[in-house]
Amino acid sequence: MVQVQLRMPDELVAQIDEWVKKGMFKSRSDAIKTIIAIYEERMKTREFYKMLLKRSREAEDKPEILVPIDEI
Repeated sequence: MVQVQLRMPDELVAQIDEWVKKGMFKSRSDAIKTIIAIYEERMKTREFYKMLLKRSREAEDKPEILVPIDEI
């Protein structure tokens, strides 16, 4: 693993420290890694949602391309 130094507002560090104190995370590092993982998952979810919207519009425009659910 690579060690990274970053600057954060005091209030944010205090919030992370509070979460660690409450046992929500093992350490500051664990909290930051988890928050980044949640952000990445959120971005993937947004991309998936955009794809679903696009496919829904395609299905509305061309209903003949739909595959019946019992064929799946």
